[in-house]
Amino acid sequence: MMMRFRALMMTALVGLGVTTVMAGCKSTADVLNVGDAATKQNAGACPRAFAIYDAARIVEFRGEAEAFANVGFTGEIANVRSLCRYYNAEPITGDIEITFDFGRGPAATQNTATYEYFVAIMRKNIAVMNKETFPLQVTFPAGADRVRVTEKIDNFTIPRATETTSGENFEIVVGFELTSKQRQFNAEGRRFRISAGQN
Repeated sequence: MMMRFRALMMTALVGLGVTTVMAGCKSTADVLNVGDAATKQNAGACPRAFAIYDAARIVEFRGEAEAFANVGFTGEIANVRSLCRYYNAEPITGDIEITFDFGRGPAATQNTATYEYFVAIMRKNIAVMNKETFPLQVTFPAGADRVRVTEKIDNFTIPRATETTSGENFEIVVGFELTSKQRQFNAEGRRFRISAGQN
């Protein structure tokens, strides 16, 4: 398993002002065990972290027909995991781990592919507060048509309006950057997996 690390800058609207926070280098262990935070409980749940349905997969076709023989590279978000910490009037801090499964189809002509994925912080069911896109280069070992990669966003910060503002008011949404045609393919529930038919 490959592990990569990223930093995420969050821009959040708090009350009537705008606050910009640049992520530092703290890990989850730091976030959960710093001073007073180690003995205090969160004021509420952590933001829900998930892959949005119509951006959780990517299939690259090399040719007009959407046939398996024309599949180049594929990708799928297998898991999104987030831990957070907040107490008193402190902002929500934490990190995110995203596990990707990538495939190399019969139409792929090289062993390396570059994907792009986004991480967005949202006010729950309201609007995107901030969205950042990250490039991800994947190299398939010789003879391999599948590879798993874990990316780590270390760390994010979400300011809160008051100390009673719960993490339940926010969502962390991840997905691939897609063309409109790729998004439509996903929205219709269609998919090609390189592992199809294999145990």
